[in-house]
Amino acid sequence: MVIIGALLVSTLAGLSTMIGGLIIFFKVNTNYINKFITGALAFSLAIMIGISITDLIPESSYNLLANYGIGRGIIYGVIAFLLGIFLTKYLHQMMEKVDKKGDLYKLGILNMVALICHNFPEGIATFMSSYKDLSIGIKLAIAIALHNIPEGISIAVPIYYATKSKKEALFKTFLSGIAEPIGAILAYIFLAKYITDSLISLILLLVAGIMISLAIEVIYPKAHSYKENFWLTIGIFLGLGLVFIGFIFF
Repeated sequence: MVIIGALLVSTLAGLSTMIGGLIIFFKVNTNYINKFITGALAFSLAIMIGISITDLIPESSYNLLANYGIGRGIIYGVIAFLLGIFLTKYLHQMMEKVDKKGDLYKLGILNMVALICHNFPEGIATFMSSYKDLSIGIKLAIAIALHNIPEGISIAVPIYYATKSKKEALFKTFLSGIAEPIGAILAYIFLAKYITDSLISLILLLVAGIMISLAIEVIYPKAHSYKENFWLTIGIFLGLGLVFIGFIFF
């Protein structure tokens, strides 16, 4: 029963991404589509940067410093972060070569890949926490769910407006969310004895590098290209506001 409870908690946390994806069912007047896309992209980039700076980087760095000392801890952390940046650049270049569906579609796919990388170790962390103490796992799952919702927006919106296909947008969002319970299942079956705080911290620092690089080098230029600076600013402030609320209360 403990295992089932832990798996259920991580599944619900991961699939909360789908809630954000449901935004594509809201009809947007054609005169406001560019404003909406700009705001949604700005919102998602603020979430990605905010979560990385307030959550992933500080907590992961602290764990590495505690486990390896200042010297090795800093070196390992910086390497993981830089690998995330290089991985983003590599994926972006690959998308440029093989995909012809437009910038928005590429952006949605890059967001999906980044968030799968993000959700996989989160699923491991949620499952292991719930397995040890269900109440702690539930608190962690609530915090994860709150930032998974806007992450779902960051995948569904660009893919939907690039393809006009709700089915494809929701499916890609689902793939990102399901990575969390998959991470939990694999943790239980294969990795339980090998998972350490240090390993999860290194993975999350790599993810932070991916998300910050993606937000600055890909999402922001695309959002700015619509020349809707007011909605760009509003989206960024709303995203940072949500991150701040999560940081204070969770």
